[in-house]
Amino acid sequence: MVRKESILKILEEYKRDKITVATLCSHSSLQIFNGARKEGFRTLGIAVTQNTKFYDAFPLGKPDEILRIGSYPEMLDMVDELLARNVIIIPHGSFVEYLGSALFEKLAVPTFGNRNVLAWESDRDKMREWLESSGIEMPAKIDDARNIDRPVLVKYHGAKGGRGFFIAKDYPEFKMGIDMSQPYTIQEYILGTRYYLHFFHSLMKQDGYKAGDGTLELLSMDRRDESNIDELYKLGASEQLKRLGTYPTFVVTGNVPVVIRESLLPKVFEMGEMVVKRSKELFGGMIGPFCLETIVTDQLKFKVFEISSRIVAGSNPFVSGSPYSDLIEPEMSTGRRISREISLAEEKGMLHKILS
Repeated sequence: MVRKESILKILEEYKRDKITVATLCSHSSLQIFNGARKEGFRTLGIAVTQNTKFYDAFPLGKPDEILRIGSYPEMLDMVDELLARNVIIIPHGSFVEYLGSALFEKLAVPTFGNRNVLAWESDRDKMREWLESSGIEMPAKIDDARNIDRPVLVKYHGAKGGRGFFIAKDYPEFKMGIDMSQPYTIQEYILGTRYYLHFFHSLMKQDGYKAGDGTLELLSMDRRDESNIDELYKLGASEQLKRLGTYPTFVVTGNVPVVIRESLLPKVFEMGEMVVKRSKELFGGMIGPFCLETIVTDQLKFKVFEISSRIVAGSNPFVSGSPYSDLIEPEMSTGRRISREISLAEEKGMLHKILS
């Protein structure tokens, strides 16, 4: 892990009027670059295998410069070049997954947020410890696959966009679907409606909903289009399809904006606040965007099945704001909110509070 002291020393050499917001050319980069542009920052896209021609179609989301490298590990060899550009890295799901948490922890470039969260997010057992010790209710965990006695969801560790996840109703189905080369977790499958809640924990703003050392904002909310589970109802019962060799999969292909019934908002904020408070106790706190991935049952009870402690792709439908962020400040996307936090911290001489 890069020591905080090393990052602070690097920041002392930065030209504050030339800060560059950088991220990997994938995932939520369009809104990150667009938001940084709106806040007056230069932008840098980092491309490994990504085809970046599509940026030409979106000039307001196109980075000012694209740095092309041959492989993800090569990013560690480009540190001096990144520092010369006064770069602040914005992590997102693809960034963390493709580079890998071990290499990401070694990347000696100022990064938005608290890197200590990586160990708690990438390991599903530690994630469960964090959430449940916060007071969050989660789907039950099945420790031994031979004890599966109800529908379960099998999930691999890390940010994989749902790839490889599957449903099993008993041990034989588990054996048919599992990849034993990857760490996994088994949790009960909860029937209900999925809501992905996009929060932002700010250390720079003190007006608003108090949480931890700052304020908690609800910026937007989405549901996921998942292939092919979302289309199975058109073809018939999934059990019949399994007999034909077709199995439900959960690969995320897109995102759909939603709002939740207003009477549930107090619980939404209560959950966000509990997670923020516990994160401070466990690893020094969360900074910036995070997402609680929830299921609401027909009894209007929340079950949280995962947390993503960074910007999520589900915020992409809200480049111009959402029904929630519009009630805070119009046209505020999560990508722009990140750059706004950097701008506020720079004005207050407090960049060291939000970077690691």
